[in-house]
Amino acid sequence: MIVLRSTAYLPPISYIAGCLHAQEIVVERFETYPKQTLRNRCRILGPNGLQVLSIPVLKVHGNHTLTRDIRVSDTLPWQRSHWRSIETAYNNSPFFLYYKDEFENAFKQPADLLLDINAHLLQTVFSILNINMKISFTEDFLKNPEGMEDQRHFSGTEYSTAGFDGQPYTQVFSPKHDFIPDLSIIDLIFNLGPEASGYLV
Repeated sequence: MIVLRSTAYLPPISYIAGCLHAQEIVVERFETYPKQTLRNRCRILGPNGLQVLSIPVLKVHGNHTLTRDIRVSDTLPWQRSHWRSIETAYNNSPFFLYYKDEFENAFKQPADLLLDINAHLLQTVFSILNINMKISFTEDFLKNPEGMEDQRHFSGTEYSTAGFDGQPYTQVFSPKHDFIPDLSIIDLIFNLGPEASGYLV
């Protein structure tokens, strides 16, 4: 099965779980970019509770900008800020030291196009989870795609579990905060390590 999805920044657990049933992931490039979605933001659990990390983006053609043309603003040191937030949130997690270098290196890469950043991070996640998945990009906007399952709506403004029933697991600040489901996939990786892949099935 080929699955058509919108791009997502360090996507939620349900997004990755949905990818496991696909033979190939096709990422939408030609949609008109919507604001305030998973495309440029992710959720983590920090010491003060739920925290949203948002990549500052530039719509080069205003509200008619296509996702493929969305550039990352270089006026703010967002990569350093996001990585510090991730370190603060997960430094005491069981598997942070095992995987920190791979993610930290990804955050040190030159940032220009949002699609490239997200694709790089997605490949990093797939590599850690031992998911052998082909990722490609659309060549045009397909209103009614044929031969693939259209799941672009799962990257909307609301965090939908997309049919994924994830059970509670121990999060870093579990004694202080109640379990929060469907956070960024990094929450699962840093907390469960090698068991993260089995959790997704």
